[in-house]
Amino acid sequence: MSPLVLPLGLLIGLSLGALGGGGSILTVPALVYLLGEDPRQATTSSLLIVGVTALIALVPHARAGRVRVGRGLMFGALGTAGSFAGSALAARVDLQVLLTAFAGLMLVVATLMIRRSLRRGAAGAGPDDPSVGPVLTFRPFDCACPRLAKVVVTASAVGLLTGFFGVGGGFVVVPALVLALSFPMPVAVGTSLLVIAVNSATALTARVTTTGTHLDGPLVVGFTLAAVAGSLVGGRLASRLRPVVLTRTFAVLLVLVAGYTATRSLPALTG
Repeated sequence: MSPLVLPLGLLIGLSLGALGGGGSILTVPALVYLLGEDPRQATTSSLLIVGVTALIALVPHARAGRVRVGRGLMFGALGTAGSFAGSALAARVDLQVLLTAFAGLMLVVATLMIRRSLRRGAAGAGPDDPSVGPVLTFRPFDCACPRLAKVVVTASAVGLLTGFFGVGGGFVVVPALVLALSFPMPVAVGTSLLVIAVNSATALTARVTTTGTHLDGPLVVGFTLAAVAGSLVGGRLASRLRPVVLTRTFAVLLVLVAGYTATRSLPALTG
């Protein structure tokens, strides 16, 4: 096992715990360029690493009352079809196309994170605010259909990204929970970890049943243990450091990694 496994796992776990998702997007480039995994194998390994890490990082958020289990499970379940579709598509795409698209995704994520950091007042009304009702009730029947449509479309898109790229999708889940379900930011961050765990488990099941990708057991276990430890530390750091500083620093890191990934994949794609 490479000596880089533990420090890389700690770094990605730190970012996942501090940002509530988003940090997991660095797992695939780390596995490919620093640990020598095949891109398709790396995206599958990433699903296992990120899913387990998110599930354990969820515990302190749940104890603090920052997780809405029912709505989180609903959001994850709505992304199931997208996860299977993304996994099937990834198996048919050229590896260099996959990496080039991944570089583009990182740039999009960096842009979204910077825009979010500039909107300091967008914390959400809160799921228990009486002015914000549920999107769907059956007794009596009531449907906030525009909000419901937004939730369904966003959940399916997150599932597709998870299945195709092997990422948790937290960078999309957090703003979606704030905007579509009116969660305050701390609750959106905590609940996003549950959604990430559900999406990762679904996409991993799809990968294993359709492609049977071989995983490097020692690497995945070592990386996951380090990421779990890092996520618990990251969760504590998040309460002590300014979120704006964390978000913008990570966005700059994403731009740098995206640039490196593009310079490695584009020549092979066009050559």
